[in-house]
Formats: sequence, C-alpha cells, structure tokens
Amino acid sequence: MRTPLDTLTELAREARDQAMQHLASARRDERQVADQLSSLEHYRQEYAERLHQNMRSGIDPATLHNTQRFLLSLDDALATARRALQQQRQKVSDSQREWQHEQQRLSAYDTLADRRAQEGLRLQARQEQRSSDDLINSRLQRGSAMPGGY
Repeated sequence: MRTPLDTLTELAREARDQAMQHLASARRDERQVADQLSSLEHYRQEYAERLHQNMRSGIDPATLHNTQRFLLSLDDALATARRALQQQRQKVSDSQREWQHEQQRLSAYDTLADRRAQEGLRLQARQEQRSSDDLINSRLQRGSAMPGGY
C-alpha cells in the first residue's frame, strides 16, 4: 500500500535526479566555455608572438595598425569569454546547491520512512509478544482449571 510519505519520497527522488542532471549539464557547459577561453588565450598569444616577430623583421604601418586592432578585438573576446566562464561557474555553484538541497530533502523523507518502518516492526513485535503471552496465559488458566493442577 502506497502512503503519502512514499509519494513525497518519490517526488523528492525525481527532483534530486533532475537537479543532478542540471548540475551535470552546467558542468559540461562550464568545461566547454573554459575550453573556448583557453583556445582564445592560446590564439591571442600566438598572434601576439607573430606580431613581435614581424615587428623585428619589419612591418608596414597599415599591417601593424590592423594587427593591433585585431589584438584588441581578441582582448574584447577574451574579456567576454572570462565573464561567460564566471557566469557558468555561478550556474554550477547554484546547481550544486540545488542538488544538495534536494538530496537533503530526500534524506529527510528516507529518515522518516525508516523511523516509520522501525515503529511498525516494534508494534508488530509487541503484538506478537502479546499474542504469545495471551496464548501462554490461556493454557496456564486451562491447566489450573483442570483437576490435579495441570
């Protein structure tokens, strides 16, 4: 027989599982954003090194200007990527708190269910003991009612 506590436990388990999926998705997204940032940083570093090499060997002013503008646009892209990574890390943190909350709620329901089950076992043991005591008492009473005391 399904109790309201069983229903609450099942709903809490589903909410916890959904929170875990959100957390996993947020972590995947975080890795993706971090990888993109790393690629941009690497690309910017390579491009800056090429510019320095070209400056040593000689570069015309128009190419220098265009390269500097491109590096500035890469710097803007890096700043945007860093903000995106920070936002994604916040999402991971929020998702982790959500999962922990749902896990705690599920644990509380599980604890209640365990306590209820233990109480049921105690009541059952008491009933069995009473039945056994009643049976023994009725046998003893029948035995004392018999002639000869047995």
